[in-house]
Amino acid sequence: MGSESCGKIGAMSTRKTGRRPRPPAWTGWSDEKLLQVPLRDLDLRIEGTALEGRVERIQADLDRCDIRLTPTFWLSDEWFTPMGVTGVAIPFFLAHPRLARLEKSQMLEVEGGTHDWCMRILRHEIGHVVDNAWQLRRRRRRQKLFGSATTPYPETYLPKPYSKSFVRHLDQWYAQSHPDEDFAETFAVWFTPKFPWRRRYAGWKALRKLEYLDELMGEIAGTKPPVATRRKVDCISRNGMTLGEYYEQKRERYAVDYPSFFDRDLRRLFTGEPGDRSLSTAASFIRSHRRDLTKLVARGTGTYRYTIRLVVDDMIARCRELGLRASGAEEDLRAELTVLLTVQTMNFVLSGRHRVTL
Repeated sequence: MGSESCGKIGAMSTRKTGRRPRPPAWTGWSDEKLLQVPLRDLDLRIEGTALEGRVERIQADLDRCDIRLTPTFWLSDEWFTPMGVTGVAIPFFLAHPRLARLEKSQMLEVEGGTHDWCMRILRHEIGHVVDNAWQLRRRRRRQKLFGSATTPYPETYLPKPYSKSFVRHLDQWYAQSHPDEDFAETFAVWFTPKFPWRRRYAGWKALRKLEYLDELMGEIAGTKPPVATRRKVDCISRNGMTLGEYYEQKRERYAVDYPSFFDRDLRRLFTGEPGDRSLSTAASFIRSHRRDLTKLVARGTGTYRYTIRLVVDDMIARCRELGLRASGAEEDLRAELTVLLTVQTMNFVLSGRHRVTL
């Protein structure tokens, strides 16, 4: 496959033709029809999209820091940086607004869907790229501060939300998931332009990591990296999976087992008395507030919306089975429901089943 078919952007410059390309036929299709399309037939590129300007900004920031590296970027099925590769895979749905809308309809959110969110993830991934390029994980002090890179990646991890030993860059306390992620998150904080990391992390143990990162980047500045491979892994142009199959697998990956909602909690919030049949059902009440509840709890806990939505749906089903009804002021019920869902979400997070996804 040619580099353009992989959505690559990096050392080569983008050729400007002055002509706007014709939109793909699938942009006007329904979700049902679009889900039947194989990923490789989408014919996507980074060039000419909002992603192009974002990766160019990353390159400009690397140049500003005198980090002499030109990463490769390509489109794949998710965010990742392969071990030993000096490049970043970007999820395909960020390459076209129609695919971003499909992603949101299937998963309730678009990871990296805003400019700021995308830049945060890109800075994180560039931390992995720099780590690969200069083989920094081999250094003793790096291992002492961050831990061994040979530590197996866990399927899930138990974060400590109030720990000051780790920076907070991406949601879900992601720096705590693995030593390599700790390094990448620390790099991302350091790499963010004009971010006052010394003041923000004053008094934190994480400051030692940032100061080491600052020293390390000064050491490699202006030097040629010993590793510079442009190998592209799981390129979208070679993926025969349909969009429907992709989302089926993705939903399964996020469909973790939540702790069950205790019946007593639901009965405390709603009523099941026979004389209350004139009241709206608790199931319909929760359903009417499902979107706002999911958004609020996701913002407060950093948990994926799709996962929270599964819990809300379980709550709706259980309320229906118990025959519960909504009694009391709507505003009060909504506030208590938000608290209940947040508590259950945090129980999940602190149960050690927080998935490593990035």
